[in-house]
Amino acid sequence: MTATNQELNRLGVIMAVVHCLGTGLVGAWVAKRLATLGHEVHAYDLQPHRVMGIDGITVHQGDVLDNLMSMSNNAQVDMVVNMLPGDIGHMATTDLAESRYRVVDLSFSKHTPDRDNQKAQDYGARILWDVGIAPGLSNMLLAVADRKIGPLEKAEVWVGGNPTGPYGEWKYMAPFSPIDVIAEYTRPARVIREGEEVILPALTQRHMIDTGEHGEMEAFLTDGLRSVLKSIPAFEMSEFTVRWPGHIQKFIDERETGELNEEELIWEWNYDHKIPEFTWMKVRTQSRTGEVMEWKVEDHGGDDGHSMARATGMVTACCVDAWLKNPDMLPVGVHAPEALGNHTISQIIRAMKLNNVRIDGPEISFD
Repeated sequence: MTATNQELNRLGVIMAVVHCLGTGLVGAWVAKRLATLGHEVHAYDLQPHRVMGIDGITVHQGDVLDNLMSMSNNAQVDMVVNMLPGDIGHMATTDLAESRYRVVDLSFSKHTPDRDNQKAQDYGARILWDVGIAPGLSNMLLAVADRKIGPLEKAEVWVGGNPTGPYGEWKYMAPFSPIDVIAEYTRPARVIREGEEVILPALTQRHMIDTGEHGEMEAFLTDGLRSVLKSIPAFEMSEFTVRWPGHIQKFIDERETGELNEEELIWEWNYDHKIPEFTWMKVRTQSRTGEVMEWKVEDHGGDDGHSMARATGMVTACCVDAWLKNPDMLPVGVHAPEALGNHTISQIIRAMKLNNVRIDGPEISFD
């Protein structure tokens, strides 16, 4: 006799049916990891080639948005993981707010899911959004600092996924959807200055940053703070994207001369798995009394995938795992990563470290 998922859960063995929307570089990594952990995974994509023939993954090829409300016809739905790019991902989450599903949302759009909070509450949906490395893990670390030493005088996040050297004409390749990368460069940056939210041009406040073994790289403002703009009190808060020197100046020059072609960029920035790459993030906070909490995160990829897929997807997969183990982790409604408690955050960080993602910084207490 085969035990049901509910019986296995009571025994501490978490086996669930997880529906993964989008199987791009990160989405495929998450789907594969969840299958490796023993979950029954259903993957949806127009081009699902990255997960074809993988044990534990049932592939559903086609328009994902057309299949959202019929997922339960394929199998029970214990969790939905939305890893579709940009506005398509936002449309999916907006539709899923009219369900009773638990949704872990990695899509990155200028339209954020919190606008659907009332709808989610009305329908009974529970949505955890922006669950990548930044936004995502960065939000969690800012929340930990706020709880420990807040209110914060200054909070800064630097993050980038790059080739290990300034490769090619652009000195860059996109480790996730190039469309979303372009959006980072064109969307005005919302930051906190003197305790108030202000909007500054993206790609400004350029400066050099020491990334350790990779040396000096260039950082510039991008619009990655999102939910923490309102949830984490700070006198000053900024998020910077990190690239090899010369990359962003080339982007600015081509944009100003009218030579920039976004369709060509998607091709020119295409990810090449043969080129070594790494993901690096620094989160630094300072209290109003001068106390500092700082974390550094770094990954160089592994046999299971490239660094950005691992560093981002690990956060996503760990959120899924934590929620499956604790079904009451979040109430009905839409929640940002900083809503998670210190215990859950420490579990996520521990799992990432066990999977060889380097995280240096203060230990996180459960109180």
